[in-house]
Amino acid sequence: MKLKIVVLAKQVPDTRNVGKDAMTAEGTVNRAALPAIFNPEDLNALEQALRLKDQFPGSKVGILTMGPPRAGEIIREGLYRGADTGWLLTDRKFAGADTLATSYALSMAIKKIGHVDLVIGGRQAIDGDTAQVGPQVAQKLGLNQVTYAEEILKVEDDKVTIRRHIDGGVETVVAPMPVLVTVNGTAAPARPCNAKLVMKYKYARCPMELKGDEPWTELYAQRPYLTLNQWCVADVNGDEIQCGLSGSPTKVKAVQNIIFQAKESKTITSSDDDVNALMKELISEKIIG
Repeated sequence: MKLKIVVLAKQVPDTRNVGKDAMTAEGTVNRAALPAIFNPEDLNALEQALRLKDQFPGSKVGILTMGPPRAGEIIREGLYRGADTGWLLTDRKFAGADTLATSYALSMAIKKIGHVDLVIGGRQAIDGDTAQVGPQVAQKLGLNQVTYAEEILKVEDDKVTIRRHIDGGVETVVAPMPVLVTVNGTAAPARPCNAKLVMKYKYARCPMELKGDEPWTELYAQRPYLTLNQWCVADVNGDEIQCGLSGSPTKVKAVQNIIFQAKESKTITSSDDDVNALMKELISEKIIG
């Protein structure tokens, strides 16, 4: 059996280590001040895809991501670990997309890719924490879906057996292919980059990433695999009205920016009075509640 697998991945600002410059005056994430990383749970999803590739020789794994040209780095990181190809959705018309517009763009790209056996993505991105995009893509494509997956146990007879984490324990489910799976961060971590693959793909670029004066420009004619797939709205036959800001019904009414700065410390006892006083202070300062 040879599987065709698409991994949904996103380049996100590293919100795990934020400082006072992490937010703009408007209350939005200051992406310029934070390093861009591979969304952690998408790495867990990639590992599940690569394990299936190892199990079924001849299977193909591709990375699908949407973002500015620099998001091509996500595809390279996937190639370094064992993915076979990748597709970058980049277009100003995609800008400002909420989960609905994002899932529409990704679903149109998957339709262009053609028949796939599995679509695997992380449960959620750390810059949004909505966990909506995966299920929305499945709905738009009419795919079966399994969320909160911990491990893809086996694939046989066009069915996938998956262990998923639920409140209070775990359950094992069987779903017919094609299926979309979202993976928890508690799943197996991604394998390290392979040195040989890093050397092979280190110059891989999407067309918009190239400046034209790179010393290795001639390599792109000699090695076609170094030119990564790059698609705009028109390339995936997308409806511009459903893309980007125009296709995003979610409107942010207000954002409250809370920055933690350690200026003093205090020691409290385990008495009810001290605990109650602490809780009142945290609520009044809008740190909790």
